[in-house]
Amino acid sequence: MTTSVHDSRPASRGATRCPDCTDGLGKPRPVKPGSFRERMHSTPSLLLPWRIAVFVAGLLFVMLGIALTALPGPLTIPPVLIGLWVWSSEFQWAARFFAVFKRKAQDAWRHAKQHPVSSAAVTVGGLAAAGVAFWAVGHYQLVDQAKVALGL
Repeated sequence: MTTSVHDSRPASRGATRCPDCTDGLGKPRPVKPGSFRERMHSTPSLLLPWRIAVFVAGLLFVMLGIALTALPGPLTIPPVLIGLWVWSSEFQWAARFFAVFKRKAQDAWRHAKQHPVSSAAVTVGGLAAAGVAFWAVGHYQLVDQAKVALGL
């Protein structure tokens, strides 16, 4: 192997964080014998499509959670947790991240249960604000006005 000009380490091809991984999705979690995942991992032609499908499914939930951040309150937490849970079923990096996020979500839920009136008020107020915003966009044709302003 050759060394790079600026680094004394050997130059390598492919992934540097996970040399065993060739699909770029990270190191897979250990597989339980007899599980559905073992069947997927034991069939080479299904492994990459399976890992991509798990990644996309988790990504959709995480994106839904991020989209819900426009609403105040704990509405964003469940979809993000579901997305991380889906990812953590297959990816080692997500399992570590999921453990941290799950602990923080439990803390937030505990706080919401300790302060139910203020949590409910913030959530209902956020839903009302979102409803008003959606109404205003439709009533005042803000999308069309933005297109005209941008020359589209």
